[in-house]
Parts: sequence; structure tokens; C-alpha cells
Amino acid sequence: MKKKEEKNQIIDTLAEKLADNNNIYITDISELNVDKTNALRRDCFNKDVELVVVKNTLLRKAMEKTNKEFDDLYQVLKGPTSLMFSDINNLPAKIIKVFRANSKKPILKGAFVEETTYIGDEQLDALVNIKSKNELIADVVALLQSPAKNVISALQSGGDKIAGVLKTLSEKPE
Repeated sequence: MKKKEEKNQIIDTLAEKLADNNNIYITDISELNVDKTNALRRDCFNKDVELVVVKNTLLRKAMEKTNKEFDDLYQVLKGPTSLMFSDINNLPAKIIKVFRANSKKPILKGAFVEETTYIGDEQLDALVNIKSKNELIADVVALLQSPAKNVISALQSGGDKIAGVLKTLSEKPE
């Protein structure tokens, strides 16, 4: 295969990945030694986060081929770049945060999470604190259960009171 064909194939594959994922983190993992890089890859693999090293020019061309609004992220495509793909919106941020307890890298260059763009490493805490889909569902279920539980307990505890009120109202002359 010719070099141009190989590059086009890489661009097409990247564009497909970008189009199919709602949670894309752009990081810099350069300067990590082999052991730390392998540890990061292992963490990602164990948590179903895909880590891919890419060339900025190919990544930009792949971004341009998608229907997503990546324009704000073009500015971070400088220097060494790695991508993290995940089905869970805050998981790559959590992996980065935990990993950075013992290392200066990976650095968050930018992220595209649920159609929102985040630029810069200072956004890491905001991304860690985003609730995942399952966390949001659990919150909604808890909120929905709370009023129902209150009504049921009020009915159970006040059963005698309600019966008394109904009896009093029914005996009341019109």
C-alpha cells in the first residue's frame, strides 16, 4: 500500500471512531517512561477506555470529516497527542486524575464530552465531577422514590387519623 493510501485509511478509521464516540479526551502522555505508559494503558484497558496515540495532522483531517463541532479543539492539536475514548463521560478524567497522583502526565489538552468542548488541563476537575448516565439515572430514581415513600409512610402512620377525619366529615351535618 502506498503511504497516501495508508494515511487515508488511518483518517477514515479515526473519523469513524470520532463519529461513533460522544466522549473523546485529547491528552499528552509524552515523557512517560515505558513502565508508566504500560500502566496507563492497562488502567484504560481494564476500564474499557481506548487509548490511541495519533498524529495531529491526521486527527484534524479526521475531525473535519465528521459532523461534529470540533473547531474549538483544533487549537490543542500541537505536540504529542493521544486520544481516550469511553462510553462513560467522566471515566477518562477519573483515570487521568488518579494516575497523576504519582505522575505529571497525562495532561488534558481538551475534551469533547456529550457535545460540549472543554479546553485545557484546568478543566480536569470539572470533567471528573460530571455525572455519568448511570449516576444521573440513580439520582432520578432516588428523587422519584422519595415522594412516593413519603406519601406511603404518611398514609401508614396516619391511617387512624385519616379514618378519624373521614368519620368526622361523614357525621357532620350538611
